[in-house]
Amino acid sequence: MTHVTVTLPDGSSRSFSAGSPVRAVAEAISPRLAKAALAATIDDQLVDLSAPLNADARVRIVTADSPEALDLLRHSTAHLLAAAVINLYPTAQCGIGPATDEGFFYDFVVPQAFVPEDLERIEAKMRELAQQDLPYERQYWARDEAKTFFAGRGEPLKVQLIDEKTVGQTEVSCYTIKDRETFVDFCTGPHVPTTGKLKAFKLLSTSNAYWKGDAQNQPMQRVYGTAFRTEKDLAEHLTRLEEAKKRDHRKLGKDLKLFMFHPWASGATFWLAKGTVLWNTLADYMRGVLIPSGYVEVKAPIVFNKALWETSGHWQHYRENMFLVEKDEEQLGLKAMNCPGHMLIFASEVRSYRDLPIRFHEQTALHRAEASGTLSGLTRVRQFSQDDAHCFVMESQIGEEVERVLRLVQRVYGDFGLKPEMKLSTRPAEFLGEVAQWDHAEAELKKALNAVGEPYTVNEGDGAFYGPKIDFDVTDAIGRKWQCATIQLDYQLPQRFDLHYIGADNAQHRPVVIHRAIFGSFERFVALLIEHYAGAFPLWLAPVQAVVMPLADRQVDYARQVHQELLAAGIRAELDDRLEKIGYKIREAQLQKVPYMLVIGDREVAEGTIAVRSRAGGDLGARPVAEFIEAAQQEIRTKAQATALVPAEGTGPKA
Repeated sequence: MTHVTVTLPDGSSRSFSAGSPVRAVAEAISPRLAKAALAATIDDQLVDLSAPLNADARVRIVTADSPEALDLLRHSTAHLLAAAVINLYPTAQCGIGPATDEGFFYDFVVPQAFVPEDLERIEAKMRELAQQDLPYERQYWARDEAKTFFAGRGEPLKVQLIDEKTVGQTEVSCYTIKDRETFVDFCTGPHVPTTGKLKAFKLLSTSNAYWKGDAQNQPMQRVYGTAFRTEKDLAEHLTRLEEAKKRDHRKLGKDLKLFMFHPWASGATFWLAKGTVLWNTLADYMRGVLIPSGYVEVKAPIVFNKALWETSGHWQHYRENMFLVEKDEEQLGLKAMNCPGHMLIFASEVRSYRDLPIRFHEQTALHRAEASGTLSGLTRVRQFSQDDAHCFVMESQIGEEVERVLRLVQRVYGDFGLKPEMKLSTRPAEFLGEVAQWDHAEAELKKALNAVGEPYTVNEGDGAFYGPKIDFDVTDAIGRKWQCATIQLDYQLPQRFDLHYIGADNAQHRPVVIHRAIFGSFERFVALLIEHYAGAFPLWLAPVQAVVMPLADRQVDYARQVHQELLAAGIRAELDDRLEKIGYKIREAQLQKVPYMLVIGDREVAEGTIAVRSRAGGDLGARPVAEFIEAAQQEIRTKAQATALVPAEGTGPKA
């Protein structure tokens, strides 16, 4: 009998009969490992425990503690969901059911939309199937047999998938749970060995969907769920989801009167008065960071002739995502990104090597024709603005300029109490330019990353086709990651627009462009901030920083005087002189998450003071107006994340 040699992660080796399932490796090591095994890797390829050992190989057993386990559990749970739906709704058609970063989903064609009660029934059936500890079995069917089988079951979408994904194959991979009658799906796997391995899962919600995400295709119902290694992990995740609901920027944006949407301007944000203050604060803050760092602000047109987009390549590759306009037989496109306009500005005059780097910054509106089904609050819109910039550099300046940008990113995120995680994405399989050029660019980016002293990860082959890039994730207050900033090297646009500068040798040279944005889009960054702070912005960001509240009419004149002093000192203050009880005014200001409430009674009028209440700290006591202004200005100036004022001696206001 032929044997194969298996090399284990510790370097030891064992011999097995050829064709033995890989689960035999776990069984040979220990009964405990065999019980814990979920899957295995054979020469780094993830496989089911039933996969045969046909040749000498490196083998590692995958358990719940392995890095691959979470996706494996989630994909297997998606199949368990589909099995439950088919058992409860026999006429349902199955679409696809992938694992995601947060869990999994599965799409179905069903006669009517699922309601919460349906999800309860489906989850109960999933738990019933899990308790039965039914086996997942991979079977290989003849391609035509599989198509005939799924067509006979009334599942044309599966037939379509087989046609698309198995071209040139004679066999296809299908998985059953227990048997064909219980559940079968066209899938390449792998999966856990039995449903009994699936314990920590929860169905979360449903939504409308379309086959392949195209509104022209079959309408479907998408069921979202999540799964974890342990019940403890699941409970922690569900707690985070509940906290996320409270922080949802769409709800808080409405409650705090920051922004609104209207169907007559789908995907475009109406910034209300307070939201506009927040927007302008961010815009002015970014200008204050960039202008001293050598950037110049420019404004390019919103609408361009298609010739610009043809030159940049967007007409050929991005036109379906653009808003197009025709006027007087001229084809035009609304600006979807700032870079082509900046190329024209650079080309508008002769540039010398002494001028470089040249850094153009722009905040004007951009438009992208996102599908209506993908629009979501501020995080997915059709009209948005970026803190966009393009740095034109010599090749020898790449490393130094990227390091400057990295330090700007660190500074900016630090001012918001956020810490960025950096990811370098390198040359993809399909790329433009020379390998040597890419190698130099990647080496310069690595040198810059090392210089700033922060850890980073490398995503091999994940760069844009025109150059490597650095992306940044930030983690918010409840542990969610947001992708914001990006730095991209680009050799192609300068070539497409025939850009050049005059070098020290008096000859023409091609510049390199560094695309960079730190906030990303203003809209998405505002959404992040709302949810990170739960709407309770630090003083420097708060649209309304203080509210002056007289207790009675006789204190209104003094309250108006205080209000004017605050405005003159640059503090965004409001005067609440309504004939309402002070408790009501304070509660309303708390709900609006105003950092400071300045209460004025007879004692404050007599002593020329104000009684300060903090949003977070409650009664801070009475103090002179000038003292409050000085402390507040210091808090704003330092961009403090928490109140700088401490309780003072004294009593509260007296009417």
